Amino acid sequence: MHQLLNTLYVTTENSFLRLDHETLKVSVERETKLQVPLHHLGGVVCFGDVMVSPALMRRCGEDGRSLVLLDRNGRFKARLEGPVSGNVLLRRAQHEWSSDAEKSLGIAKKLVAGKIQNSRQVLMRAAREAVDAEDEEALRDGATALADSLSRIRRCDDIDRLRGNEGESARAYFNCFDRMVLEDRESFRLDGRNRRPPLDPMNALLSFLYSMLTNDCVGAAEGVGLDPQVGFLHVLRPGRPALALDLMEELRAVLADRLALTLVNRRQITTAHFDDRPGGAIYLGEEGRKCVVVAYQTRKQEEILHPLLEQKIPLGLIPHIQARLLARVLRGDMEDYVPFLQR
Repeated sequence: MHQLLNTLYVTTENSFLRLDHETLKVSVERETKLQVPLHHLGGVVCFGDVMVSPALMRRCGEDGRSLVLLDRNGRFKARLEGPVSGNVLLRRAQHEWSSDAEKSLGIAKKLVAGKIQNSRQVLMRAAREAVDAEDEEALRDGATALADSLSRIRRCDDIDRLRGNEGESARAYFNCFDRMVLEDRESFRLDGRNRRPPLDPMNALLSFLYSMLTNDCVGAAEGVGLDPQVGFLHVLRPGRPALALDLMEELRAVLADRLALTLVNRRQITTAHFDDRPGGAIYLGEEGRKCVVVAYQTRKQEEILHPLLEQKIPLGLIPHIQARLLARVLRGDMEDYVPFLQR
């Protein structure tokens, strides 16, 4: 169990969460392991087989406190929500923009451009720091391919072409991802992106981080009154948080990819932190999940200079700021959405 910022992460299997007056108690095999005053918590995230009492679920719903259920590998399963709140006019504008092909394409282009530029920055930084000439060349070639993708975005006149361009840029990026792995490269070799299920340790690590980032983006969208299921780039499907997936695209490289590389290169995560499953699937074990959760929350507390706001803010607030900027565009207070770009 980890209480980080105002969110409680429960990673221990077979934990039981219950409400005791104004206190949340966590017990394992009838032994109390943690007690937290409820007013200290803004959300609870449960990994795997974690039981939650009806009274606690009811109270979380009443207070607007998020309760998120993920499987033991970090894949989103459910989210408890209380009564819908937020500006109904903002949500109506969001739905109208999503249904307007031209307006929706305009926002989607900004999201993809932000993703590609931030991914390119990761490659360029790694190329500058590379000690192997072959690695440096491959990384610079990858950065050039992403620059070409950026130039093609302007010519995309429909959402399908844009998605195709985004897919090509992602392949170019992950094709040279291995070049940034400095420790135990053979074990953490990334043979393309695979996630259902992940088939190698690096894919398992990335998928786990992306799951937590998605959850943050869902909370960011809901926090400003947006509907997390109605997006502009991702296809709308029942139960799919399309807008949260949109918002996370420009933040993958910043909040997840760089952290994954840091954990591996510093040997904070090794092959011992992963479990093999039947069929070739590989997932983070319990100790690995705890390590990544702590590192992710620590990363979110790092301060950076927001290029648009021109002030220092914690990285963990970036999804909330970007959701607020998007809301301003939908309301007509801003002309264009400005993606977050890591300098």
